[in-house]
Parts: sequence; structure tokens; C-alpha cells
Amino acid sequence: MAKLYFNYAAMNAGKSTTLLQASFNYRERGMQTIEFTARIDDRVGTGVIASRIGLKKDAHMFDAQTDIFAIVQAESATMTAACVFLDEAQFLSVAQVMQLARIVDEINIPVICYGLRTDFMGELFEGSARLLAIADEI
Repeated sequence: MAKLYFNYAAMNAGKSTTLLQASFNYRERGMQTIEFTARIDDRVGTGVIASRIGLKKDAHMFDAQTDIFAIVQAESATMTAACVFLDEAQFLSVAQVMQLARIVDEINIPVICYGLRTDFMGELFEGSARLLAIADEI
């Protein structure tokens, strides 16, 4: 049974590095993965998950209008996705977090999200708050 995971940590804690390593481990074993990152994250270019140690991988971009469920559903029709990885999860909307839950429940693909829990003032991000509320594992 697939689960929705939320891994949060402070800035510069290695979240993107961990995501890239986990995705690589799946692919090294012959399993396919789908990656997402926030369109707003353009530190090394758009549509790229990158770590400060130099690892990077192309990824789907999401913004407030992106239907993540539809993208995963379409891709999983042509491939057998073993896992969905999502970086910068704090930028998700409540509706998008619910789409991730649908991916887990209806398509039976695990979703692993990485992001910040709060902003610099200690306020929860919208996406993080919803993930903290409904994720199967934190």
C-alpha cells in the first residue's frame, strides 16, 4: 500500500540531496520515478532539482495552477512509476496536497515530499501545514 511522506528540515539541511539520492536508488534498481519541483525555484534554472553539492536532475515544474494528479496519471499510463518525488513542498496549495493523496490512494504510487515546515517568522507554509495534517508518515 502506497503512502504519502513529508520530510521537512531547515534550509541547507540537504533535503534536495536526499531526494536526488533516493530517486537515483530507485532508478538504479530499474524502477521509474517522477520528480517535481516548484517553478519559483530557479536557483540553477527552472525545472531542475539541484543540491548545493552539485547533484541535479530535470523535473516537472509546478505552480499554483498545476494539476499534479493529472500529470502523474498521464505519465503512469505510459510507464510504471515506482515513486513520485516532490521538492519544495512548502509551495504546494492545499488542493495540490490533496492531489498527492489521490495519487497515493487511487494510483497506488508512493509520494515523497521534501520541503520547509515554516517561513523565517515561524509561520507554517500552506503546503506544509496540509502535509503535516494528512501525510501518512512525517
